[in-house]
Amino acid sequence: MGWEEDGKIAQAENGAANGDSNGSAVYDPTKFDEDGKPRRKGNVMTASAHVITAVIGSGVLSLAWSIAQMGWIAGPSVLLLFAAVTYYTSCLLADCYRYPDPVTGKRNYTYMETVQANLGPKQVWACGLVQYSNLLGTSIGYTITGAQSARAITKSNCFHSNPDSPCLRSNNGYMISFGIVQLVLSQIPNFGELWWLSYVAAGMSFIYSTIGLGLGIGKIAEGGYSHGSISGTSIGDPSLAGYNTRAQKTWNVFNALGDMAFAYSFSLILIEIQDTLKAPPAENKSMKRAALIAILTTTGFYMSVGCAGYAAFGNASQGNLLTGFGFYNPYWLVDFANACVVVHLIGAYQVYTQPLYAFIEEWVSSKFPKSNFINKEHYVKLPFGEPLPINHFRLVWRSIYVVMTTIVSMLLPFFNDILGLIGAFAFWPLTVYFPVEMYIHQKRLPRWSQKWILLQSLSVVTFVVSLAAAIGSVASIVSDVQGYKPFSNDA
Repeated sequence: MGWEEDGKIAQAENGAANGDSNGSAVYDPTKFDEDGKPRRKGNVMTASAHVITAVIGSGVLSLAWSIAQMGWIAGPSVLLLFAAVTYYTSCLLADCYRYPDPVTGKRNYTYMETVQANLGPKQVWACGLVQYSNLLGTSIGYTITGAQSARAITKSNCFHSNPDSPCLRSNNGYMISFGIVQLVLSQIPNFGELWWLSYVAAGMSFIYSTIGLGLGIGKIAEGGYSHGSISGTSIGDPSLAGYNTRAQKTWNVFNALGDMAFAYSFSLILIEIQDTLKAPPAENKSMKRAALIAILTTTGFYMSVGCAGYAAFGNASQGNLLTGFGFYNPYWLVDFANACVVVHLIGAYQVYTQPLYAFIEEWVSSKFPKSNFINKEHYVKLPFGEPLPINHFRLVWRSIYVVMTTIVSMLLPFFNDILGLIGAFAFWPLTVYFPVEMYIHQKRLPRWSQKWILLQSLSVVTFVVSLAAAIGSVASIVSDVQGYKPFSNDA
């Protein structure tokens, strides 16, 4: 069945749904695509802009620390390797948007639909487990980062107003405040109603990343500072800044791999972005060009921020770049950047959790279709605007989720460790394994052919890297927990 025929069927169904009892709506290729949806208008530039907007975020704040663990040669080189692998597998994924043919096949609208079409239901379960676990971990990571940035603002203001004060501030109050905001936002039932929050969050991420870059360059220009080393942090007395034991050095390098992987873990959104592209030219060709532009842009930005931060602080670089500037002038600019981080992560938390909310609610509703507690909507009149729909199950389940992620964040408030673990867990399966397996299946590559061996080798190598990153992150968490006192003033 071709594009035109698919479009006629879809248009006839739409016509019947809109009151055309004959179902005789005329397929107009100037207004509708072959799947019956309004004609897509996206192009290479809009797609690359979507990717850049979605990718640049809190992950950039850890890159100076990551480079510090490896040094001037290995740090930037590994970051470039992550970029190259991500670009290559993004191209493989672009060819899987349509199935079975990458140009004329049936469209898939989401990452999981693409896995379903190419690999079948068993792989979809594995993909879903990884995807939704990643969303859960990201919620925890964003709660930690948002709270630390809010805490950095008050500590900085305290220090500058009273330099003799220890300015002890606990993360816990900020995490609870962050959680309260998420409790309110999470009760909005339709993700589409939060579109404005996504745009605000994206704008904030560009602002604080650019401020971090500018502050790093400014600190370098002051002179008189260590600008890093070839091998990164040194082995020595761990009580001194920039020194670690041999074991800590190893775990930190592995953890840094996870942080870099986190910065490039965005494959989940690529299919949805490709679905916005017009054709001709074929969507896979446009998406490959968009991926190249986006990855070159983000990598250039990552390298600039990470290297500028490392040059500014050397081997003593902080896990969160902005917290390292808290006691330097102009501190008001640092405060503003940290405020932007908080606003960005409030929005990003919802962007990542709403799909998980929807998945659980749809699954529970399908299991208990007659339950009023799960399915019935109650409407609460507001002083302004339309009545607010309240669903009892949604209220309880989403509240439990936010409370749970907040408590876990309070117990494990370790920025780099958590980001590294999330990156390690998500990068290999979602960025490498599934795109490679789908491409092999679609192209019907014979086992032990040259290309099959190369693709499987890439998958094995990145799996080993992700495994090392996960081990390093877990080891760092175990080490940090030993000296951590939950709920204390300096927690």
